Amino acid sequence: MKLGAFSVSLSVKDLQKSKDFYEKLGFSCMAGAMEHNYLIMKNGEHIIGLFQAMFDGNMLTFNPGWDQNAQNLETFDDVRVIQKHLKEQGIEVQKETDETSSGPAHIYLKDPDGNMILIDQHR
Repeated sequence: MKLGAFSVSLSVKDLQKSKDFYEKLGFSCMAGAMEHNYLIMKNGEHIIGLFQAMFDGNMLTFNPGWDQNAQNLETFDDVRVIQKHLKEQGIEVQKETDETSSGPAHIYLKDPDGNMILIDQHR
């Protein structure tokens, strides 16, 4: 299964403080905007998303169809194909997407320890 780009999405209390902190660790902004309450930051191949007041808790995020530079991949596994495979493997999907649809969609699931995983396809 090809899950696409990987990042950690962090729920932060103060976006500016978090931005300043991660810049000191060598991260720089690659997407997002302060006025939209989120920033996507990168250091080499490592990506973190900082999200203020958008969701509770932190989560692992995968973006089918994108590489680590948010560039479109020629071939990728659609989120609906991934969802079907997960369900066939007996994995409960917390929030499903319509398997008859196409284009952007997302699903949520939890690992055995309750950690949230977002699979978020943008195209």
